[in-house]
Amino acid sequence: MNDINLTYAFQKTLLGVGSAVVALFDPYRADMISCMGEVTGGKALNYMRQKMLETNEGAEILRDMPRINSQIVCFKTLSQMPQNTLGRVYADFMVENKITADSRLPVHFIDDPDMAYVIQRYREVHDLVHATLFMKTNMLGEVTIKWIEGIQTKLPMCIGGGIWGAARLKPKHRQLYLKQYLPWAIKTGNDAKFMQGIYFEKRWNQDISDFHREMNITRLTGT
Repeated sequence: MNDINLTYAFQKTLLGVGSAVVALFDPYRADMISCMGEVTGGKALNYMRQKMLETNEGAEILRDMPRINSQIVCFKTLSQMPQNTLGRVYADFMVENKITADSRLPVHFIDDPDMAYVIQRYREVHDLVHATLFMKTNMLGEVTIKWIEGIQTKLPMCIGGGIWGAARLKPKHRQLYLKQYLPWAIKTGNDAKFMQGIYFEKRWNQDISDFHREMNITRLTGT
């Protein structure tokens, strides 16, 4: 049994290191980023689950285990909602950035179904975090969101993405990042309510300004 455990631990370490190296050189390799998140996120996933259980809304998510994909979420309906609703903001974001909710990879390296759902939920609300914070999907936007997610979730994948991704920013974006985006991301990550514990699907009709007030989010001006 010990030999099996050691072999499994070695394989996880190898997967974690390998996926981290590939993701560092190619941050758009979603498969490597997903692999890294799964094999390095054990303690963080437990932390995230406990944070979700601290609120009725988060606990409800864990009970219901809702999924976000095009078979469940009707984006046509969301796109017809009033302009400032959360649902409309999300639908418009997906169209503008040519993103599909079906692009998030399934979990492969986590056996515990509860922990597997936590990381799956993280992946599926990632675009909602972008959308509700009005953050673009370019490198500057991704690095900024990774800082917020890293502070809130403790996922090594997010923390690493925030640190190493910043090194890849072009000079103009690096100045904006240091002066505006990074301070805002740190403040938002610390001050905002735990975004993984938000039942977004039950808030489609909520006015985005009301959502920001409730979640203690101050929008970054100029984005």
